Amino acid sequence: MRLTRRAALAGLAALAATPTAFAGSGPVLHVLKDPNCGCCGAWMDILARDGFAVTSETSFGTALIRAKIEAGIPQAMTSCHTAFIEGYAIEGHVPAADIRRLLAERPDAVGLAVPGMPYGSPGMGPQDRREAYDVFLIRPNGDTEVFSHYPAA
Repeated sequence: MRLTRRAALAGLAALAATPTAFAGSGPVLHVLKDPNCGCCGAWMDILARDGFAVTSETSFGTALIRAKIEAGIPQAMTSCHTAFIEGYAIEGHVPAADIRRLLAERPDAVGLAVPGMPYGSPGMGPQDRREAYDVFLIRPNGDTEVFSHYPAA
């Protein structure tokens, strides 16, 4: 069978429309991300190495914003990507240990968020030079509280 240019392009188009899967056999974490964001991929790689089964799909502009709103993520808590795992939303560069704690404790919550893109958070540069940041627990009514604190290193 000869591969034609048309068949190759059709195959690539189908592949691009298919959610991407990263290694890992643990809990499935599905990530919605902008196609141009490299730090999202770095964060997904870290979680996959930590044992999560990570899938992703591209979500453009207003579709990504709409997903955040529908998940109950307050505007002040937003970041560059949104993930979903076992009924929880994970917004931004949340460390794997915090996601595992969330799944173990199962609080009544929308999920976790690291607002913005703090330097040194997972996927955002070396942790040995990180700026201080907090991981927030988002309650169903939109209230937030500090779930974990990471001091500057």
